Amino acid sequence: MSDSDLVKLYSGRILELAADIPHLGRLPAPDGTAKKRSPLCGSTVTVDLTLDGDRIADYAQDVKACALGQASASVSGRAAIDRTRAEIAQARAELEAMLKRGGPVPAAPFDGLEVLLPARDYANRHASILLALDATLAAMDAALTARAAG
Repeated sequence: MSDSDLVKLYSGRILELAADIPHLGRLPAPDGTAKKRSPLCGSTVTVDLTLDGDRIADYAQDVKACALGQASASVSGRAAIDRTRAEIAQARAELEAMLKRGGPVPAAPFDGLEVLLPARDYANRHASILLALDATLAAMDAALTARAAG
């Protein structure tokens, strides 16, 4: 990767988002928790959430990732509250399509993920970028499973 590629990839906006991740920390009594790790770079995102019906009512995330993963967590964290599992899954599918298949930017409220368009050319970064949404889906699944069992 050349210096100009790095400058393009780590834009000022990506670094701003990485420095301002909402809902950092852990919830004291989550309905669901999940930790996801990118095997390529070792980035991890842990998500705790509570549900109100089928929607996320409260959300917290512990993000140990590169600037791209942090920027993705920042955008995803801002949009997560009041979303259903189907909405999170759609955002994840749209983000993956944007990165891997030249698809359009994810729909609102996840359209801020557009900032990650330059990462399309860096497949080794894609897993880290998808971590926050992957962890959110897994935490929702854990919450829904616990509810069904309980």
